[in-house]
Amino acid sequence: MNQPAIFTPELKKRADQICANYPVKRAAALPVMRLVQETYGSISEDAELEIADYFQIPPMGVRELMTFYTLFYSKPKGKCHLQICRTLSCALRGAEELIRDMEEKLGIECGRTTEDGQFSLDHVECLGACEKAPAGQINQEYAGPLTKEKLFEIIKQYDVSKA
Repeated sequence: MNQPAIFTPELKKRADQICANYPVKRAAALPVMRLVQETYGSISEDAELEIADYFQIPPMGVRELMTFYTLFYSKPKGKCHLQICRTLSCALRGAEELIRDMEEKLGIECGRTTEDGQFSLDHVECLGACEKAPAGQINQEYAGPLTKEKLFEIIKQYDVSKA
């Protein structure tokens, strides 16, 4: 049984529009991958193969982009995706402790999503927000300097089980 196409006619049209903004089609790989992820919540292995086919590149080329950039996921993230920077500035200001606090509070290990799909927790290598150390990103919004209390407040805002 064939899987439904990732690139529906509408998605292909939008991808073609994105590619039209670049002198070389392959240069649009990142924005098209983002489009696929925004549409489906993640980029599955099947999607990787279709993206490779769309750009006429080896599947390993897409896999390299998937594993290099932390903004791409192979599995859907929670409704509230917490990312905590752990590079030098953030580490010196307590990022590792914040990560442990969040693992305990959410009942998951870093890199996981809660069973109810509400929260995902990840560490990232650099958000480029050293002035806000320890810095984090909650979905698409930068936050910092983070404290345990601030993170717990964010969790409370997203926790639908207490609504």
